[in-house]
Amino acid sequence: MDAGFEAHLRVGDVTVDERDVALLSAVDREGSLSAAADALGRSYSRAHKRIGALEEELGVLVERERGGASGGGSRLTDDARALLARFARVRAAFADTAGTEVAVLTGRVGERDGELATVATDVGDVRALLFESADDVQVAVRADAVTLHDPAVAPGADASSARNRFAGVVESVDRRESVALVDVAVGDGDVTLPVLVTVDSLERLALEPERDVVATFKSTATRATPR
Repeated sequence: MDAGFEAHLRVGDVTVDERDVALLSAVDREGSLSAAADALGRSYSRAHKRIGALEEELGVLVERERGGASGGGSRLTDDARALLARFARVRAAFADTAGTEVAVLTGRVGERDGELATVATDVGDVRALLFESADDVQVAVRADAVTLHDPAVAPGADASSARNRFAGVVESVDRRESVALVDVAVGDGDVTLPVLVTVDSLERLALEPERDVVATFKSTATRATPR
């Protein structure tokens, strides 16, 4: 099983991901936004625009000095360093969990569209990546690939890139320092999806046992393999 994952941290209306952390870390290391962009092989204009977008929601992250004897440069604010520390805690927690928490669904392939297959499972049809030729498969759904929504505001199947969408009920919540593992019963309650969420999401959605939720996950984040 591939235990790879991409950690992200949602703060207000902005999502901080691995690329953002790499950019801020490079600014800290290189001493300027321009040098950071060069070190990462990114365009300066896009890096500058992304920092601006983050700062609109999170406040000043990079303090800039223009000219002067030192030639100017950039340094991270205390808020930026706190953000990096918070992200590191989330990433460590995800790394500890993502390799072991997975739901495995068995089913039979129906339609195929290239590498994407529609698999009939006990919880309904699941769209997943399938690279082999097979009829009977198992579908692995990682805990860090599932997103939970309040049913009242959950996006419809056609309004999101996460085409796999299932109504469910929270069975249990294992809260940790920065993340929580939420078990969600889907289908007729016979299948449990483990879902890894941040503590922010846990509190925002008021996740607790017997809470109704909608679980979604992308086809491209779901892998089917022959049985």
